[in-house]
Amino acid sequence: MKYTCCALIGTALLASCGKPTLTQDTGVTEPRAVTAGLGDGVNLQPSYYNSGNVTFGWSLMKANMKIKTVRIEIEPGVSISTAASWISQAKSNGFAIIATYHKASVLGSDNVSDLLAAANWWKANYATLAKSGSFTVNLMNEWGDHNLTASAYASAYNQAIAIVRTVYSGTIIIDCPGWGQETHIAAEAILGTGGITKISDTKILPSVHVYPNGWNQALNHWLQNSDLDDLATAGRGGIIGEFGNSPSGSANWSGIVTYAKSTKGWTVMAWAWNGDGGSMNMVTPAWDANPTASSYSESSYFTTVYNLL
Repeated sequence: MKYTCCALIGTALLASCGKPTLTQDTGVTEPRAVTAGLGDGVNLQPSYYNSGNVTFGWSLMKANMKIKTVRIEIEPGVSISTAASWISQAKSNGFAIIATYHKASVLGSDNVSDLLAAANWWKANYATLAKSGSFTVNLMNEWGDHNLTASAYASAYNQAIAIVRTVYSGTIIIDCPGWGQETHIAAEAILGTGGITKISDTKILPSVHVYPNGWNQALNHWLQNSDLDDLATAGRGGIIGEFGNSPSGSANWSGIVTYAKSTKGWTVMAWAWNGDGGSMNMVTPAWDANPTASSYSESSYFTTVYNLL
């Protein structure tokens, strides 16, 4: 079974399947998420088209006023100047930004060296990228498979976060393991359940990726609302870093997104404004057909996800 939204562009596997929040004391057991100047938004995956030299359709994006934040996935092979231009454009058009290290060939990897490579990439490039505008760091897209233990997940992230902290002091978004779906493992890693190694940095925000094939292997069920409650008990809030209506499965993806937004107070990020490589592009033309279009229009998929923002 596939556990991630994916498509092939050339020979590259393009898979992704990302606003920091603060927590406040509400007088209840679970801290609620509080927006930190960031709202709901959309994902962008420009790295794989025309060497990243794409047009974004900013005017159309701005006309759809529910979109406040963009999550930009950056493949490490793209030039830093190109990635910086994406951040600069988003900032100049008034959007808050999440920037994500996204290496297509290692999504779902539980190899610690892959996560540390992401951390060292941030160490080398954060200062240059930040000159183009402020953004929130999503350390790595979808590191960790469904079999990763909470202790191993925590240990790896402790090493990676320590590296990123040498250049960045803001909130760090960390994707749950299992392609963003193992919420229980992430919660245990944050809490140090049973005395296991725990994630020591408290300025983190766990990210869940929600698709119809979302599977929580630790609890042996399709991803569901209670999994967000479970993650929230860790006390770090949460974000739906990606959501969309494919691939097929039995998770109530739209219900989970609605629950995250309306009940948990989490930011939700639709997949994808452009760059999916398949049918989940909110605009047309898709970049694989025309990466430098002079204008864009809403696709038939647009309202499927936009209405949930």
